[in-house]
Amino acid sequence: MLTRLAGLLVRWRLPVLILALLGVAVAGAVGGGAAGALKGGGFEDPAAESIRAQAILRDTFSTDTPGLVFVVTARQGSVDDAAVAAFGRDLARRLAAEPGVDDVRSYWDLAAPSMRSTDSRRALLVARVTVAEDRADELVAALLARHGAPSPVATVLAGGGDVINQQVSGQVQDDLARSEAIALPITLVLLLVAFGSVIAGILPLLVGGFAIVGTLAVLFLLSRVTDVSIFSLNLTTALGLGLAIDYSLFIVSRFREELRGGATPADAVAATVRTAGRTVLFSAATAAVALAALLVFPTYFLRSFAYAGIAVILIAALGAVVVLPAILALLGRRIDWLATRRRARAATDGGLWHRLATAVMRRPALIAVTVVAALLVAGAPVLGLRLGLPDDRTAPPTLSSRQVGDILRSDFGSRDTSPLSVVATGIGDPSARQAEIDGYAARLSTVATVSRVDALTGTYVDGRRLAPPSPASARFGAADATWLSVVSTAEPYSDAGEALVRDVRGLPAPFPVPVQVAGAAAALVDSTASLLDRLPLALGLMALATFVLLFLMTGSVLIPLKALVMNTLSLGTVYGVLTWIFQDGHLSGVLGFTATGSLVFSMLIVLFCVLFGLSMDYEVFLLSRIKEEHDRGRDTVTAVARGLERTGWIVSTAAALIAIVFFAFATSQVSFIKMFGIGAGLAVVVDATVIRGLLVPAVMRLAGRANWWAPRPLRWVHNRLGLREASPELGGAR
Repeated sequence: MLTRLAGLLVRWRLPVLILALLGVAVAGAVGGGAAGALKGGGFEDPAAESIRAQAILRDTFSTDTPGLVFVVTARQGSVDDAAVAAFGRDLARRLAAEPGVDDVRSYWDLAAPSMRSTDSRRALLVARVTVAEDRADELVAALLARHGAPSPVATVLAGGGDVINQQVSGQVQDDLARSEAIALPITLVLLLVAFGSVIAGILPLLVGGFAIVGTLAVLFLLSRVTDVSIFSLNLTTALGLGLAIDYSLFIVSRFREELRGGATPADAVAATVRTAGRTVLFSAATAAVALAALLVFPTYFLRSFAYAGIAVILIAALGAVVVLPAILALLGRRIDWLATRRRARAATDGGLWHRLATAVMRRPALIAVTVVAALLVAGAPVLGLRLGLPDDRTAPPTLSSRQVGDILRSDFGSRDTSPLSVVATGIGDPSARQAEIDGYAARLSTVATVSRVDALTGTYVDGRRLAPPSPASARFGAADATWLSVVSTAEPYSDAGEALVRDVRGLPAPFPVPVQVAGAAAALVDSTASLLDRLPLALGLMALATFVLLFLMTGSVLIPLKALVMNTLSLGTVYGVLTWIFQDGHLSGVLGFTATGSLVFSMLIVLFCVLFGLSMDYEVFLLSRIKEEHDRGRDTVTAVARGLERTGWIVSTAAALIAIVFFAFATSQVSFIKMFGIGAGLAVVVDATVIRGLLVPAVMRLAGRANWWAPRPLRWVHNRLGLREASPELGGAR
């Protein structure tokens, strides 16, 4: 089939390229609005108890966790001064008159001491945005422009969940543009060096542009029918450019090798598509399978990375196997025009990578034990890993939402802006249950770290009612439901916040139906539990699919198991380093982020799937060459040494280039994107050097003939279904 495809590409190269250009133009027109159509949330499980309870608060009680939090700071004196109080009340009145804004509450209207800072210079005003999520960013931006201006008596800072989403979404787009501006020029220079000519060097960028533009169109179309996270743009750029480099290196290298062997350009294209193209398609399949595992998770943040990852992988493979060969057929021997350096001699058995593999296989046990021990030591901090959700501290200090968060943590004793909400529905008329509500609220106020409980029956502190019900208390009752607001001193995304959720949920309620708990801390508990619940399924599907694909390629049982273990070891090492840096705060000053004491769980899962797929990408290219040598009758030592020599420069070059793309994301001002960039870049480097250069040769030497063993039933399966066509002789000449 690939041979027929190659023939068609040679014969119809101009129509193929014209169709590709038209496709890019259409995709560019469609995908140009992708950034504006994507969303900034998606970290919570929509089926979780906390999210269901939040929906009841909105639908039944017309209330919600305030998404807008304004900190009003007196320029002089106290927020109780008449001029400042008048300003605060006027701000509340103006906000309440805005369409799409509801439930406006201020310190001056409620006289709530917890909404005033400990030094009396600051006070809070909170409100709720009621428009749909896809319109929230636009409304929030307009509100900040109209109501964020300071006055002669006070200044105003805006924060809260809706402001965080709006500002971080804009920051992500700015960061993406900056990382591209850094990565693309460096990558282009290195491509010119790696490929040895200007013509060949720009081909990966063309394939990368093809993949990125196509994926943006896919994401935009998906955003019309489902929620898609704006953070998937980062993966689109990184993988689109990185895989384009990977695949183009293999395709162009094979094409050049065929030309040097005396083939005509048409025959060289045919051989390239038949061999290197086959390997590229197989590699794309393994990477896509790894990212498809993200689809089992319920949060649209993770599912969005699956959408973007699968799309960019498949489109990059299409560009490498269809569009790039058509370009090569058109260029022919002009592929080496505008040479940037003299061509190196063909790889030989005396080359660097051959010598390295031979040296490793002389002392395989010592090398394997040393490398594994070093990786385990580097990964040891992962044993103290704590999982969390992103909050305002993931944003840079320049954003007002981050500044508001810092002020709330330092100047306000209670978390009025992030309380727990205890919701009870189906209880009948709540006025008939006032005694039960009174007792329950009193017990809730005795839970550790709880500073106040507001309920239909009044306000409670330390087990007693501090204030009777007021007109504002009516908001806690509905036809057959009630809810209670539990204000705590605990940081929501902390161990204390999680303990509070467990204690509140564990306190018996006096109602005939179970209560449900909402709030930021509850969302953290529920989201973590949901992800942990689905994680074994995702990992199992990924491992099974990868094992099957590698078995069909190699006919071995041991080699796929080895690949899974080594990938896990490599990723565990990277997780340990990330825990040491981002959770524990080492290098926070150098890298410019605030450690929160936890790592964003969703991003760790994305990182695992992306890097697992890339690791398998390199594994496929190396194994394809080793297996080819073994199928020719070479012993294990010779096959491994020759396989590493033929692929070593390609894997190392591709890894260096894609690592630059990932490391460029370390310039992001959003800490978990910074973490993703550093983690991904580090993992690629470790995998291409330590794993492929040292551990793979050592382990395969120790296994010897067992590398190729499979039980008789599986050998029969491989003989019937296995991929036995010769793999490309990659990298033979550089």
